[in-house]
Amino acid sequence: MSERPIILFDGECILCNGAVKFIIKHDKKGYFHFAALQSTFGEKLRKDHPELSSIDSIIVVQNGSIKIESSAALSIAKRLDGWPKFFYAFIIIPPTIRDYLYRLIARNRLRFFGKNESCMIPSKEIRDRFYL
Repeated sequence: MSERPIILFDGECILCNGAVKFIIKHDKKGYFHFAALQSTFGEKLRKDHPELSSIDSIIVVQNGSIKIESSAALSIAKRLDGWPKFFYAFIIIPPTIRDYLYRLIARNRLRFFGKNESCMIPSKEIRDRFYL
């Protein structure tokens, strides 16, 4: 497993794909790597960690540590370049409240933003940051 964090995301979700593109744009050093939950890598990780089987939104894995829901999103924000780093300020909100709001959005994301017919195909410039 990579020392760099791997962000697992719903590859069919338009909102999630937009979030990945946003992260790539604001991660100038290429710190994060990515894998769709539907990829071989994503399926293997969830098989190896049954506690993740019900998670269908962003998961961050690094050095055996796994973050989900708002904690995953905030850990990503903390490492981004520029103004998106300020989203990390939401860490002061208690996790129960943050996770409730996160789950509310995650549960309705496909209804509000839609679904792709297939997972995003990364360009040649960023392909080495994706696990398939």
